[in-house]
Amino acid sequence: MDCVFCAIISGEVPGDVVLDEPGFVAFLDARPLFKGHILLVPRVHLDTLLDLPAGLRDGFLEAAQRLAGAVVEGLGAQGSFVAMNNVVSQSVPHLHLHVVPRTRGDGLRGFFWPRTRYGDGEAGEYAARLRKALGPPTVSG
Repeated sequence: MDCVFCAIISGEVPGDVVLDEPGFVAFLDARPLFKGHILLVPRVHLDTLLDLPAGLRDGFLEAAQRLAGAVVEGLGAQGSFVAMNNVVSQSVPHLHLHVVPRTRGDGLRGFFWPRTRYGDGEAGEYAARLRKALGPPTVSG
C-alpha cells in the first residue's frame, strides 16, 4: 500500500506531529488552509469514516475535541472549522479529519479554500505550540 499518511505514522516520511497516541496521530497539513491546520488520522489504515470501527469512534471524536481546543489555546484562534471528506475531495484515501484554526474575518468563505505555506522552521514551531496546548498524552483509541 502506498499511503503518505501511513508513511507519516510509521516515521518513513517526516511530519510535524501534534498528537501521537496508541490509536491516533495528528499532524500539520503540509498545505494548510491557515497555519496550524491539523489532520487527525487513525493509526490503522481506513479509507473513510464508513470504515471506522465502533471501538475507535469515541476516541477519534475525543481527540478531535482536544485538537479543536488546542488551536484556540495554543494558537489564539477564536474557534475552528472541523470537517472530513469521504471519497470525493479526499486527496489521500486514508480517513482524516481536518481541524482548522479560525478567526473572524480570516477570509474563509463557502468552499473556496486557498492554501498557504509555512516558512522555514515555522511548521515545527506551530506543532510545538499545539503539543503544549494539548498537554500530556492520554490513553485513547
